[in-house]
Amino acid sequence: MTTENDSKDYKKPEGYKKPDGYKKPFQNNFFNQAKPESKDIVFGIQSVLETLRAGKEIDKILVQRELGSLEVLEFARLRGVPVQKVPSEKLDRITRKNHQGVIAFVSAINYAKLENVVADVYEKGQVPLLLVLDRITDVRNFGAIARTAECTGVHAIVIPTKGAAQINADAMKTSSGALNFLPVCREENLYLTIKYLQNSGIQVVACSEKLSKNMYEIDFTMPTAIIMGSEEDGISEELLHSVDELATIPMTGRVGSLNVSVATGVVLYEALRKRMV
Repeated sequence: MTTENDSKDYKKPEGYKKPDGYKKPFQNNFFNQAKPESKDIVFGIQSVLETLRAGKEIDKILVQRELGSLEVLEFARLRGVPVQKVPSEKLDRITRKNHQGVIAFVSAINYAKLENVVADVYEKGQVPLLLVLDRITDVRNFGAIARTAECTGVHAIVIPTKGAAQINADAMKTSSGALNFLPVCREENLYLTIKYLQNSGIQVVACSEKLSKNMYEIDFTMPTAIIMGSEEDGISEELLHSVDELATIPMTGRVGSLNVSVATGVVLYEALRKRMV
């Protein structure tokens, strides 16, 4: 059955322009090829620096608290790689080798540029469906969400640079291969990301059990970005106040919430159902 997502006659919003330097994000139907070193770490100041210079995707860098200014930290800042100061004991637990106070976690995927993904979806005449994850840190939850997102036609997952699950071998396995095909975009500021999406003609819908509007009232046939919040405290107040729609999943039981991967699946399949009608 053809879904609204597959439609070739959808017209992009009036005035929308492709970003400067736009490049098509999809190649050979395999957007994110898993790397053989997906579970690897790189340690040592010079080794991490050379990894950054080589353009390798890095999820985060752990740096010993006592270390001062380092060239590797400046490179990480320029690349937008999260840096976390930690006690030396934590580094020692990760590796017993001479790490020199610096350990980098190599990503299992190549991150996409959100602007390119949005432009590509519009160029194909499709209706954008994006998933924004606000501080979801559990690796298996992330993998399960990615699996459902790929099955329901989500065009990309958006995560924050800081406070997101590490995309490692466990995430890849839990996603059942979905992360090999589904673009993941890493953004420095989700508030500004929401504003960009809205300016691109995409409605932003926040989903939480704390909200009053039933999700069945939302028009998911429009260009849509769905926000799901962290396992601990949901969607941040800043993001809640910046979205277009606030929606909740109706529940009749005594337990007041769902696991975030389950909740995401419920919402995404409602979006898919409406797009298939």
